[in-house]
Amino acid sequence: MPLLCTAPLAFGLSATIKDVDGELDQAVKDNIEAYLENLDGEAYTRTRLAGEVKRRSGEAMRVYGYYEPEINVTVDEPKGQQVVSIAIDPGERVSIETLSITLEGDAQNDPPFQEAVDDFPLEKGDPLLHAPWDKLRGSLSASALERGYFDWRFARRRMEVRPYKQSARLYLDFDSGPRYRFGDVVVSGSHIEPERLESMRTFEPGKPYLARSIAEYNQRLAETGWFGSVMVRPRLDSAKELAMAPSDGSQSWWHRTTETQPQTAWLERDALGSAMRVHRHHNTRLPVDVVVTPAERHQFEVGVGYATDVGPRTRFSWNQPWINRYGHSLDHDLYLSGPEQRFSGAYNVPLEDPLRDSYRLQYGIKNLDDGDTHSLESTVELARRWQFDNDWVQSVYVRTTYEDFTQGGESEKVWIYYPGIQWTRTRTREQRFPVWGDRQQLSLEYSDTAWGSDAQFFRATGDSEWIRMLGEKNRFVGGVSLGAIETDDFSKIPPSLRFFAGGDNSVRGYSYESLSPRNAKGKRRGGQQMFTASAEYQRNVTGSWWGAAFVDTGDAFDSWGPADLKTGAGLGVRWVSPVGPIRFDVAHPFDDDDSDFRIHFSIGPEF
Repeated sequence: MPLLCTAPLAFGLSATIKDVDGELDQAVKDNIEAYLENLDGEAYTRTRLAGEVKRRSGEAMRVYGYYEPEINVTVDEPKGQQVVSIAIDPGERVSIETLSITLEGDAQNDPPFQEAVDDFPLEKGDPLLHAPWDKLRGSLSASALERGYFDWRFARRRMEVRPYKQSARLYLDFDSGPRYRFGDVVVSGSHIEPERLESMRTFEPGKPYLARSIAEYNQRLAETGWFGSVMVRPRLDSAKELAMAPSDGSQSWWHRTTETQPQTAWLERDALGSAMRVHRHHNTRLPVDVVVTPAERHQFEVGVGYATDVGPRTRFSWNQPWINRYGHSLDHDLYLSGPEQRFSGAYNVPLEDPLRDSYRLQYGIKNLDDGDTHSLESTVELARRWQFDNDWVQSVYVRTTYEDFTQGGESEKVWIYYPGIQWTRTRTREQRFPVWGDRQQLSLEYSDTAWGSDAQFFRATGDSEWIRMLGEKNRFVGGVSLGAIETDDFSKIPPSLRFFAGGDNSVRGYSYESLSPRNAKGKRRGGQQMFTASAEYQRNVTGSWWGAAFVDTGDAFDSWGPADLKTGAGLGVRWVSPVGPIRFDVAHPFDDDDSDFRIHFSIGPEF
């Protein structure tokens, strides 16, 4: 007898499976191993252990159509270790003699149900497999609850197996009953105008019920920030058990369906059992209850941190997610560090689709004292924001800036009025330490003395960053940043609009914003163009610890095509802490004779 599979199982005894005829598929042998996986051999005598192994092996083979195998089990204990030998003669395999699957009710004309039946892989004459049969039953019942067939039932569901004839008869008659439709929406507990909530609704009364629409509406209401809690659910008065949590404390079936992602609609057995006990209704309009509670009107947050670019820093934010019944919001932010102090605020006015369309009034004042840069800046901006279905966000804005500055020993006071447009998109998976993501940004701005601005310029900036994984332990991070400003009088351009490079998030190995054209006195004056690029490879070492190797290059300059870019490279450590990634880098600048290396330390994800 050939040895087909030898597997040391998790319970500490070794098992050898021998197939007498050499006809067993690997899947059958793997399933036998799975059935024996949690068996504690030490809890049985040799005789009882042999019987239990035989019983479990038979169950494992039955789901593949082997109902009358001959299984011989021997148990030895050489050197105190249990060794199990399983010799199997699978016998004749059961095949399908009769296969009858029918759909009744409104589901007959509903594509997901038709597709489930059409995709059933077994046909008359095929070997009997339990898994596809069980999957079909689960798919039909789960689709019924997902798509609003709350009166569904299996009029007939039977598997008749005749092992002595090696035949099976499969009967499945699924009666979906009528499909329910969305009824009136009843909102309670809301402090926001009903029209605001209706504009975010993902379904219309009278349309066929779909649990995904309930889940999307629930999510959209939660994303507004207006509410402390949100619960959207269909009202099934005739079967109160459906709207109650099971006795084991887990969530009710409607809660599971509404929180399920669109591509997933599987429910647990208690949910299916409850659903099948719903009696048929003559009225198939299903009201939807929306129960919300207001969010805290004032929310405060304090944060402290450290980065080698700015040293210790602290931030205090005061957010008001709603200030009136129309859902307007107001945010304030105070940031303090050694070189920079700023206070900013934003007043947000949501429009018809509050999550996608809004007006925003932003204002702020900033003081910057960093080496060759001394600036006091105040800004007011009015913006119109759109978010598109492809995740791109477009903002059209008009900005007014007053800046009193000294850059490289040259002082100016300017008023600038300029419109701009910006497109951004950020996509990530796993927010704390993304395993996949990208971020793009493009901004265009224009100022002209024709409307009273002190400077005339056209400014463009663009950024792109990516995160990708190769396997489970290799992570790649890359990015490119570009900027340019065209003007006839660069001295009128304030430091906030000029370009500098270098630092933790730019070209590592060089100090913060140290890469810049310099004036006759050797002081930084900022550049009219800027280019930086970065490539980093990270390798998981153990647990939450990652090693990193990187190379950065870039500079700020006055004309395109600089003679040579400044380059830095180094090694680093990443720790995925509970508050986000902590990054520690040691970088060497290849184009700076005054520094052999520089340490960079920061907290937070790449973007």
